[in-house]
Amino acid sequence: MQRCSYPTISRRRLLAGAGVFAAWAAMPKVGFAGTRDPRLVVVILRGALDGLAAVAPIGDPNYRSLRGALALGEGGRDVLPLGDGFFALNDAMPKLAGYYRKGEATIVHAAATPYRDRSHFDGQNVLESGLEGPSTAVRSGWLNRVAGALPAGERVGTSPGLAIGPTIPLILAGPAGTLTWSPQTFNAAREDTALRLASLYGETDKELARLLTEGLETDKMMAGTPFDVEKGPARAFRVLANGAGKLLAKPDGPRLATISYEGWDTHVQEGADNGRLAKNLSALDVSLDDLARTLGPAWNDTVVAVVTEFGRTAWGNGGGGTDHGTATTAFLLGGAVKGGRVIANWPGLRQADLQDGRDLRPTTDLRAVLKGVLRDHFGLSEKVLATDVFPGSIGIRPMAGLVA
Repeated sequence: MQRCSYPTISRRRLLAGAGVFAAWAAMPKVGFAGTRDPRLVVVILRGALDGLAAVAPIGDPNYRSLRGALALGEGGRDVLPLGDGFFALNDAMPKLAGYYRKGEATIVHAAATPYRDRSHFDGQNVLESGLEGPSTAVRSGWLNRVAGALPAGERVGTSPGLAIGPTIPLILAGPAGTLTWSPQTFNAAREDTALRLASLYGETDKELARLLTEGLETDKMMAGTPFDVEKGPARAFRVLANGAGKLLAKPDGPRLATISYEGWDTHVQEGADNGRLAKNLSALDVSLDDLARTLGPAWNDTVVAVVTEFGRTAWGNGGGGTDHGTATTAFLLGGAVKGGRVIANWPGLRQADLQDGRDLRPTTDLRAVLKGVLRDHFGLSEKVLATDVFPGSIGIRPMAGLVA
């Protein structure tokens, strides 16, 4: 039995954030010519996505024998060809396939952070901190440092806001102001009650009082925008995507955001049409489509990066699932993405080609992908990216040509 550990959440952080969706609300308008108003949404799939199941290398001669019953196209299951004859998308993601065909989605395969030791806790720490290795002393995430590196200009938001929820994710932790939101699962308190509570905290815990007051401002931003999301297994994913889209679409709303989706640790019952992975991929598929539609015209200036802490083993285990691995798949989509392609320096699936004899070997550093987006979408310099946003990554050059 593989032991899985995840970051713990203190009571203070539990009260002070919403890790399922968070956004930086006071982004300066960057000095782009014309009407460009760029947005970036980072979707984190927590638990480690099986990249070989999300995007299958059906043209690799060792793929089917290696994956066995987990191979796409087996047991009557369909695949969604990506036009090159080598890669195919999991058939649980037809909407993403549509964006790919429109040139608004790019797939990066055999990608990974610098982390190699397969602990969820440490892997997520590296993914969100942007550092070369895990650190318990890190106090800021790379997306918050992006906010701090953007040039000053006309402010879009007047103040960040907060809705009480699980936690502020590390990726957005830091000195730049953050707004957090999560859907309410209980009846909201009257505004005067909440203000009295904030006043009470002001006498004993000024930081929590500030966060609670900002949360009331977030509620006001979301007022009058009910979610038209039908009930079903994808509802939890879709509500978060719709909430993100509504806030990001506002002229005075956030421009940098992150959404976290749990449940990708598929040690058991991963495969088949009704398996855990297919259900999650289907939920992700409709959620990303919801995000695109809710953003409206702002979609044209948006890049969505879908990432995970690491991949999974190249073959299945005895429980019908996969264990912790190394390389995986990342997705970029949005109206600002130069899409319609799979980017991969394919390492091969022979036994000798595998990482440690068991995993898809990484050939692309995920930081190169993120750097390429940040340089070409927001105009950040390679020096700032290598020293401030992703410290110690001077040798990792930004990937070119990701943004239209």
